[in-house]
Amino acid sequence: MRTYPIGTPGRPWGEAERAAWRARQAKARSYGDLVITRIDALSDRFEVDGYGVLEYPEGRYPLYGLRSRGWSNDRPTALVTGGVHGYETSGVLGALAFADQCGDLAGQVDLAIAPCVSPWAFEVVNRWNPEAVDPNRSFMPDSPAAECRALMAWVAGLGPLALHIDLHETTDSDNTEFRPAKAARDGVTQTEWNIPDGFYLVDRSDRPVPAFQAYVRDRVEAVTHIAEADPDGRLIGVPLQQRGVIEYDARGLGLCTGMTDAPYTATTEVYPDSPRTDPETCVRAQVAAVRAAVEAVLAG
Repeated sequence: MRTYPIGTPGRPWGEAERAAWRARQAKARSYGDLVITRIDALSDRFEVDGYGVLEYPEGRYPLYGLRSRGWSNDRPTALVTGGVHGYETSGVLGALAFADQCGDLAGQVDLAIAPCVSPWAFEVVNRWNPEAVDPNRSFMPDSPAAECRALMAWVAGLGPLALHIDLHETTDSDNTEFRPAKAARDGVTQTEWNIPDGFYLVDRSDRPVPAFQAYVRDRVEAVTHIAEADPDGRLIGVPLQQRGVIEYDARGLGLCTGMTDAPYTATTEVYPDSPRTDPETCVRAQVAAVRAAVEAVLAG
């Protein structure tokens, strides 16, 4: 069991502990340089929607979404989200790379892409927002996370969705930093699980689409390896639905894919710390997953 340097074991954090945690965070990269410049470069191919601004003492963070030009309700609509957890880098870069490479899909599908939902967390390489709130447990009415409220308002204006795919990573820091921090914040005992070595998908337990997940998994396997279950037949402590796929109660847990009624949803998870991959491959795996998901929906 790991301890965390903030708080008293068994006692949930108050404002003093949250402030101490926030003071530990330091900017490690630039949202403007790495994300906004690439969004600007895509403005000749997409409509760029400014769907909100996050005002934090550390700075002002405009939020942007990309929408297909010539939007039509006669085509299926696919939503791609990345950077809900800002430290999960390939989710952000994968969403941007897909936007850059999807020109052949124009006229077949309306694409809405929010590449970096949590820009402050992206800059400080963290899971939470500045208020120590996990956005990917906060997609619910009256959300405590401004990031979630802004995204949900934008998505509500898109109309019915055929697909929502949310791009994530599972990292070694989940066990070394973020789970200990969560246990300290909530005043509970820290638990750990094995980090799966490879790509896997999370389906919605309330409306699973196993054939769709299998199609996406098989396409991604051409790019990177699929995570194998542990000796108990689980990934991150959850029983397998099928090889490389688990299920979560996305709506009940406030996960990003739970905020829509899209008939096809998936959460991707890559493992950037694996000796069998590298950052570029992780980005390509995310792109392959999005493209496979869109193509599966178009093929019915």
